[in-house]
Amino acid sequence: INENLKIMILRAVPDGDEYDKDVALAIRYAVDNGAKIINTSFGKEYSPHKEWVWGALKYAEEKDVLIISAAGNGSSNIDPGKTETYITDFDNGEEIVSNFLSVGASTYDYDKNQLASFSNFGKENVDIFAPGDKIWSCTPGEKFDFLSGTSMAAPNASFVAAILRSIFPKLSARETKLILMKSGIPIYYDILIPDSSRHSDPIELSKSGKLINLYNALIMGSKKK
Repeated sequence: INENLKIMILRAVPDGDEYDKDVALAIRYAVDNGAKIINTSFGKEYSPHKEWVWGALKYAEEKDVLIISAAGNGSSNIDPGKTETYITDFDNGEEIVSNFLSVGASTYDYDKNQLASFSNFGKENVDIFAPGDKIWSCTPGEKFDFLSGTSMAAPNASFVAAILRSIFPKLSARETKLILMKSGIPIYYDILIPDSSRHSDPIELSKSGKLINLYNALIMGSKKK
């Protein structure tokens, strides 16, 4: 789709739960081998050595690498003090790096059902939403199928970020993150909280209250000097 992009595929998760060591080493490997954007799709409620992962996030920040992470599929509020999910850029309720974008999943609707019922959310710990419901995807055996999850949403956001940094290579990881959040399209004004019958203002469900948008991101990126 874009001749200036290359994909590095790293498997850090065995058949089962991921280990903090493998997550941290995969991030560092990607950084050391030239990645400018790292897409991650992890999700667990317990991280015995989270400081190893935090160290890797800080290492990526030092090297100006943007990390885009799936928010998780538990229909839960993952803000500090709520449901814990890893990996995260929050330590004791404080954001520890500036290069980490947490992405929830949206549907193809523009109404009260715009947020996917399975998606995690949070005013502090989820930055933005991206399409993640019924995404036409590659499957084993050279086949395709409709798949859903924040692991579909994060790659969509990663692609937008990759296009942005490809066209405007002077953008830092932090600037790219902020552009993605600020340039998004507002979520429907009266939204159902995922897996709930309660309604909410979208700004209560993510930091930006928006859905990622490539066109708007490119316009905003072109205005950065």
